[in-house]
Amino acid sequence: MKVGIIRCRQTEEYCPGTADFVFAAAGKGAFAEVGPSQIIGFVSCGGCPGKSVLARVNLLIERGAEVVAFASCMRKGTPLGFPCPHFDAIKRSVEQGLEKPAKLLDHTH
Repeated sequence: MKVGIIRCRQTEEYCPGTADFVFAAAGKGAFAEVGPSQIIGFVSCGGCPGKSVLARVNLLIERGAEVVAFASCMRKGTPLGFPCPHFDAIKRSVEQGLEKPAKLLDHTH
């Protein structure tokens, strides 16, 4: 599967996303639902409160993503221990605003 990942902009300085790539390639964690996957895009939410998420998700899908995953930093708060306070609203807006169908994963590892 081809996957696009949306990550928290605030964690970019602390997390290079390596676990996301490892879990996707191995089909582990949330990727167990879809099997081994190739990451074709890895972008941030655009900053609080996720102001660019919907546009970026739709662009990832337009460019070939069959699955869009929210990185674990957003839902689980890793590695900072602080989950995104806007996650539920962001996820709802994406579910309602997809221009083309795609599977959504609410975490990566």
